[in-house]
Amino acid sequence: MHGQDTKSSLYGLMAEFEEAGALVAAAHRVREAGYEHVDAFTPVPIEELHEALDLHRNEVPLIALIGGITGCLVGFFLQYWISVIAYPINVGGRPFNSWPSFIPVTFELTILFAALTSAFGMLALNGLPMPYHPVFNVPGFERATTDRFFLCIEAKDEQFDRDGTRAFLESLHPREVTDVVP
Repeated sequence: MHGQDTKSSLYGLMAEFEEAGALVAAAHRVREAGYEHVDAFTPVPIEELHEALDLHRNEVPLIALIGGITGCLVGFFLQYWISVIAYPINVGGRPFNSWPSFIPVTFELTILFAALTSAFGMLALNGLPMPYHPVFNVPGFERATTDRFFLCIEAKDEQFDRDGTRAFLESLHPREVTDVVP
């Protein structure tokens, strides 16, 4: 049942578990089955879940590096342009391109750009701010903040088949399997 209307009317299927261990075991089985668009919602951080869902990619360090290099170049060349090209003034007999005096501002702009690009990059990569998400429509999902563990397979996954995926999730022995409607 790979029909386009099925995928557009359904965000995915969500399984509810009562224990963290059951969620981690289910996440391992889901990844082994080949599902790629999977997400988990838990009331507490679970270190094993990160590995079970294969979430080892992190682009924030690269974003910070690019931001830092950009800040360094902007800081240096802005001072160079002002001191050498736009408004050259001989101060104390120093050359116009007196790079040692450019270091404090260059350093500060490196740190500023790296920090800002890290913060905004992290927000963008996480899709934040997100005041609404389809999983909020699942009855009982509010317990994800207290004592329940949820695993959602999204309909956009290539392997997703409404009936087949539901049967697969039910074979993992969850408390309940629910449709997630946008």
